[in-house]
Amino acid sequence: MKIYTRSGDEGATALFGGGRVGKDHPRVDAYGDVDELNASLGMARSIQMIPRIDEVLVPVQRDLFAIGALLATPDLEKMRDHLTKARIDEQRIDELEKAIDACEQELEPLRSFIIPGGTPKAAALHVARTVCRRAERRVVHLASEVELPHLVVIYLNRLSDLLFMLARVANKRAGAGEVTW
Repeated sequence: MKIYTRSGDEGATALFGGGRVGKDHPRVDAYGDVDELNASLGMARSIQMIPRIDEVLVPVQRDLFAIGALLATPDLEKMRDHLTKARIDEQRIDELEKAIDACEQELEPLRSFIIPGGTPKAAALHVARTVCRRAERRVVHLASEVELPHLVVIYLNRLSDLLFMLARVANKRAGAGEVTW
C-alpha cells in the first residue's frame, strides 16, 4: 500500500465510517490539532528522558490517537466505541488528576504566573500545553456544531493542566528556576 492515495488532492478528506469533508472542516481542524498535540508530546518525550514524566506521557499519546479517531468519526455510536476501546472515561480523568496532584506534592505552590521556558524538556512541555489548549478550543467549537462526548473536552482541559505541571516538575528536577511574571 502506498502512503499517497491522491484522494485528497482536491482539498477533501475521508472520515472514519464513510463520508468526505473539506480539509478546512471544523472536524478536521479538531483532529488535526489533536494530532499536532500528539506529535508535540513525542518531541517532548525525546528531549532528556525523565522518569515519571515520560511514563505519564506515553499513555496520553495513546489516548490522543483514540480521541483523534473519535473526532474523525461522524457516527455517534462509533465514537462511543472509540471512547470505550481507549478507556477515555471518568476513571481516566481521575488518573490525570492524580498525576497533577503528584506533581503538586513535588512543587512549591504557585504564587504568580510562570513564564514558559526553562530546560528544553520543560519548554517543549509548555509548547505542548499551548497546542493542547488550541485543540481544546477546536473541539469545543466542533461540539457546538455536532454531538460529541463531553469527556473529550474534559480530558483535554485536564491534560493541559497536567502538561503545565509536568513542565514545572521538569524544571525543578533539572535545578532550573522558574521565571515569574
